[in-house]
Amino acid sequence: MTKIYANDIRILARYVKLPNLIKLLDHIDLKILSILQNNGRTRLADIADHVDLSTPAVMERVKKLEASGVITGYQARLDGKKVGKDVTAFIGVSIGNQRDIDQFATQMLSYRDVLECHHVTGDESFILKVKSANTGSLEKLLGQLRSVEGVTRTVTKIVLSTAKESQALELDPGLVEPVNGKKR
Repeated sequence: MTKIYANDIRILARYVKLPNLIKLLDHIDLKILSILQNNGRTRLADIADHVDLSTPAVMERVKKLEASGVITGYQARLDGKKVGKDVTAFIGVSIGNQRDIDQFATQMLSYRDVLECHHVTGDESFILKVKSANTGSLEKLLGQLRSVEGVTRTVTKIVLSTAKESQALELDPGLVEPVNGKKR
């Protein structure tokens, strides 16, 4: 029987599209991801210093992380209040018929104040995170949402203050590629 190593899996992943194929990360990848999550504008040379690699080696790793979909993009985080989006709300949306679920999700892509749209379990079908200029624009958005085909009910919770808001993911050291049967 031929042994398959982690590097072989990575090479196969480039040529074979298998949905359950796990692309292993090593400890350097996790360090790079952690640095970029903290500040996406960190210079590659500075990252290279932190992970003890050359700048071109770090650039190659970042390109691979982007190409594999681990890194999905970069964007500036804005203070909503300072750019005219003073009201944050979470809206639960109930859809009456299962056949309307996909259509609703697709329609949410066109609503600029809808930042996130999650299909969920529980009393509602979807939870939306929205940022709106004021309560008047939020009320208008609610009217638009209620007129979408299939929507039977909305429940809105307005955010009074935010103690924590982050997109950074906790990186599990268990994702690190085993070396000689041990984790690094």
